[in-house]
Amino acid sequence: MKPSKHTKNQENSRRNFIKHAAVAAAGFMIVPRHVLGGKGYLAPSDRLQVAGIGVGGKGQSDIASFAKTGKADIAFLCDVDDRRAANSIRNFPRAKYYKDYREMLDKEHRHIDAVSVSTPDHNHAVQTMAAMQLGKHVYVQKPLTHDIYEARKLTEAAQRYKVVTQMGNQGASGDGVRQLQEWLDDGQIGKVETVYCWTDRPLWPQGISWPEPAAQIPKELDWNLWLGTARDLRYVEKLVPFNWRGWWEFGTGALGDMGCHLVEPPFRILDLQYPKDVQCSVGSVYVDEFKRGYFPESCPPSSHVVMTYAKTKKTKGDLTLHWMDGGIKPERPAELEANERFGDNGVLFIGTRGKMICDVYGSNPRLLPTSRTAQARTKKTIERVPGGAEGHYGQWVEGCLAGYGKMKMSSPFEIAGPLTETLLIANLAIRGFDIREARADGKGYSYPGRDLKMIWDSQNIRVTNFEAANQYIKREYRQGWTLGV
Repeated sequence: MKPSKHTKNQENSRRNFIKHAAVAAAGFMIVPRHVLGGKGYLAPSDRLQVAGIGVGGKGQSDIASFAKTGKADIAFLCDVDDRRAANSIRNFPRAKYYKDYREMLDKEHRHIDAVSVSTPDHNHAVQTMAAMQLGKHVYVQKPLTHDIYEARKLTEAAQRYKVVTQMGNQGASGDGVRQLQEWLDDGQIGKVETVYCWTDRPLWPQGISWPEPAAQIPKELDWNLWLGTARDLRYVEKLVPFNWRGWWEFGTGALGDMGCHLVEPPFRILDLQYPKDVQCSVGSVYVDEFKRGYFPESCPPSSHVVMTYAKTKKTKGDLTLHWMDGGIKPERPAELEANERFGDNGVLFIGTRGKMICDVYGSNPRLLPTSRTAQARTKKTIERVPGGAEGHYGQWVEGCLAGYGKMKMSSPFEIAGPLTETLLIANLAIRGFDIREARADGKGYSYPGRDLKMIWDSQNIRVTNFEAANQYIKREYRQGWTLGV
């Protein structure tokens, strides 16, 4: 006998009930681990899985700072030099180790949430872009990139791929820059007219010829991978791990190293973007009594760059920003007492009603004369980052866990990209200063970039009045390397 329609409906209802009850029971039994673990417990799904590219030196301290938050696991390590990676391998024994970041990302990307990049400047962009294209959040050491073009492309990519980004200029999270902002907003120094930024860097060789002779490549170092995007140059002593900074092929000189820590405060609090124009003078080295050194492959031993920015609400008119390195410093402010320290690295703001000063990272902010600092009664209007400058790392970890757009970062690429560009535009003037052409009479060379104010077109990313300088906006990568855009 056939079952009735009513019996069929009863049977279907019974089966659906059993099915839904089983699912509900399973859901009841699988209790989230953070509930079982109690307050403060983080389930594996609530912990950030971090891969480090470049894990020696600063890279080592970066990943250690992420781990210190208690919310990040250092899951993968990558370095082209086993010597540099040794401490991180020892500190994170459960992390899997690779030499080639491309292999690591290809094989492990499903197990990676975020990537820390702390390699020489010339490889930042390709490594960062590769991670972002896989949807990974990124923390990148300063400067963000080696080239202006790369900075623009990474800034665009961060928005396109919707990942949480942070550049490693930790002073951006410090209390000092926020105090400077509050003083400025309170009218303590009026509208800013001029800014001076200076550093005692370089602390590595600059203004020299490429070393002779070639040296034997250490067995622990994969020289081909270290070169990455750079030309196929021979290995020389002491280039790795630090002296590469003084060579244009790999580094960005004192400006790239310290500019992100010193130009960042005025860039942020004055709402600056791209400069209108740039000019410079550079120091040279002594070769003999008849000749000054000319080594265009190496950054100069010292430089003074002047950039002009369009007027903002915080400036009196167009702003003039001076960059000085190699020990060059601005004139000592008259408001400083005779024995008060001016500092080897610092920033001086000159306004219509007064002056203020800070050290590197925006730390130790003071109004001038310094007696005014204690007398100022400016209210705190800007939220501080927990932990200050050291909280820069934890802020990024929290931001990654929260997801894109959920938390404010101190140095996301939307700020770090234009800041890096402004430094590299200054470097454009420095490199353009030494562009030489053979004289028509065959007697030596002329230097058309000297005594020239280069006009910058930020929309089209180029110098409009000195075409020769534009060759440095975007490098040609070595075969096999690409930015992927």
